[in-house]
Amino acid sequence: MFAVVRTGGKQYRVAAGDKIVVEKLAGEAGDKVTLDDVLFAGEGNNVKDAKQLTVAAEIIAQAKGEKVIVFKKRRRHNYRRKNGHRQNHTILKIVSIGA
Repeated sequence: MFAVVRTGGKQYRVAAGDKIVVEKLAGEAGDKVTLDDVLFAGEGNNVKDAKQLTVAAEIIAQAKGEKVIVFKKRRRHNYRRKNGHRQNHTILKIVSIGA
């Protein structure tokens, strides 16, 4: 069985046992999380009512993404700004999909 869930403004197709990387969620490693915003669920050709379903997940780790360099420059004005950014992520393991 699979489901499409929305968290952090993005949509993910998940099944039981999958590991996904999402935007930072509150909690520590080992905590249980329920994802209530299920958009679609099904198994093979069968489609289930997604309004009644929730997805149970476990937080594996809180991590940071790769560094993104932001470099701004204006020609002929000696203007240069360099900045770096690392986005916070949460790594989830999907435990079950169901009511």
